[in-house]
Amino acid sequence: MSELRFVRMGFGADAVEYQEAWDEQRRVHAARFADEVPDTVLLLEHPPVYTAGRRTADNERPLDGTPVIDVDRGGKITWHGPGQLVGYPIQKLPRPVDVVAHVRRLEEALIRVCAEFGLETTRVEGRSGVWVLGDPVEQRPHALGGLALDFDPRLTDEEFDPRLNGPEYAPSNAGQRREDRKIAQIGIRVAKGVTMHGFSFNVNPDMKWFDRIIPCGIRDAGVASLAAELGREVTIEEVLPVAERHLKDVLENAELKPRVIERTPAA
Repeated sequence: MSELRFVRMGFGADAVEYQEAWDEQRRVHAARFADEVPDTVLLLEHPPVYTAGRRTADNERPLDGTPVIDVDRGGKITWHGPGQLVGYPIQKLPRPVDVVAHVRRLEEALIRVCAEFGLETTRVEGRSGVWVLGDPVEQRPHALGGLALDFDPRLTDEEFDPRLNGPEYAPSNAGQRREDRKIAQIGIRVAKGVTMHGFSFNVNPDMKWFDRIIPCGIRDAGVASLAAELGREVTIEEVLPVAERHLKDVLENAELKPRVIERTPAA
């Protein structure tokens, strides 16, 4: 078990500019690598901002020319802003780092948060983050006289990761459900065995911000918020202590193991 500390950087009127938070991440990252501080989770809200991971395509960016900050995490483009709880876990992991295991731990903590508020969420195979599953295919409405085509969008999805598969993950919505909705996004970077970036959890944001982009580069799914799914007002203030408790439980009690590297036997 390793100690985990939380730093509440700013919320609401004290929301933290993205660049300021990025600079603080790098400072804490260097201190964690040097064992000057324990594993740390920075928690905050940002003013409205779009950030693009390394694999973001031009046609996924805002068509109206809205500025985007390009960052060094994985994944594609997303939005941060009021009503969204952002967490940056800066954690030292054994090398070689098991990135997928780290993603699963963050997903698990946020799935537990949603469950405590009465919302059932899950993982979806091949895709990181926390999801509200869409309607079963037999409940899907079809236009009268129209042609319904079910196809697997993952065939051309660069973000599909076969490592995100197995009993922890629900099947993709390809041809099976109407629309899955992502309620929490995860994008990380690992440098020198220490994690950076992390998650954004849609509590009660203005969802119109997502209309300008292709969120996370996924065209066949939607975006959800805790407030909209529950049909009632939910605040960051309500969610914050619940998120801290579940993050602490999952991250502190995890059995951290290095990634297993499969080597092909020499011929």
